[in-house]
Amino acid sequence: MTIRNARTGEKIRLRVLVIDVGGTNVKILASGFNEVRRFSSGPELTPPQLIKGVRNMTAGLKYDVVTIGCPAPVVHNKLVLEPVNLGGGWLDYDFNNAFGRPVKLVNDAAMQAIGSYQGGRMLFLGLGTGLGTAAIFDNVVIPMEAGHLPYRRSTFEDHIGIRGLKHFGKKRWRELVADVVARLMAALTAEYVVLGGGHVKFLKELPAGARAGNNANAFKGGFRLWEEPERFVLYKGR
Repeated sequence: MTIRNARTGEKIRLRVLVIDVGGTNVKILASGFNEVRRFSSGPELTPPQLIKGVRNMTAGLKYDVVTIGCPAPVVHNKLVLEPVNLGGGWLDYDFNNAFGRPVKLVNDAAMQAIGSYQGGRMLFLGLGTGLGTAAIFDNVVIPMEAGHLPYRRSTFEDHIGIRGLKHFGKKRWRELVADVVARLMAALTAEYVVLGGGHVKFLKELPAGARAGNNANAFKGGFRLWEEPERFVLYKGR
């Protein structure tokens, strides 16, 4: 990726580091590289541990800016709730200072949605440890927490996240995924749904209106936030 120096007009190559923080693993990819590096996350992971792990994984790599996809709501480049599946201490943590570089912090589902977007009104559902949800309507990125909405005496996430997969078994879980996709598509008037996350592989067929995503799209989204900043408008709420 190149940017233009505002003062001299000279083109400068901008090197981006994308960090995808999940409930099981932290995955890292830098501009110009094809190898995804990773280390374990889990319910004890704190921001200082994240920074330490990233530094260990990126020793020798050079980068100018950072994108972090985190499994929690993000407003104005800051987390507004602690991630449910990680350790504590995420609120008000200064990632810019920790990295010594500009950082764009975004909800992890929104980051993968940006990488998956092909125009129009898209709903993204990430089938993984939890249930990541985001929408992009005409290039406006809307991170959501729809996985925690009530559904059949618990929540959407309890049914089609990893807990639902283990509890109901694959056959019933597939039926529930199809039902949730249909409900959310109708409620949000989405034109199509992209299903991402590691558990898409357990679907024998895709629900009506759904397309299979790819975990690599999370990195694509992280790069796009720096490469195409004029294309995507991040909804900031109030």
